[in-house]
Amino acid sequence: MLLVRLVGGSPPLAFPRWFVLHPDLHGYHRHGATLIWFLNRRFSRRHPATGGIILRQSMWFGLFGVTATWMQMTRALSGAIAFFLALSMIVIETFLRLRERSQDGS
Repeated sequence: MLLVRLVGGSPPLAFPRWFVLHPDLHGYHRHGATLIWFLNRRFSRRHPATGGIILRQSMWFGLFGVTATWMQMTRALSGAIAFFLALSMIVIETFLRLRERSQDGS
């Protein structure tokens, strides 16, 4: 109902769109947590992910989903932009994991 009201009755400004996208962040995060947990369990045998790491990675997943949706609504999303956005988030998460591993070892 809110999506119909947003598309049909409101001007295309950022503030009304945020009310629709903000709950989506929680939806992407919730569904992404299961996928993130499975991927970490499957590929991270030497350094298992704790609950905090899975939560942070699923929040990255949700942030990517909301950002991609926002950019698609403004017709600014392309394949290259989505790729580099995902790549930047993966690089940040990789550096955070490396930092955590180096602090645990000392």
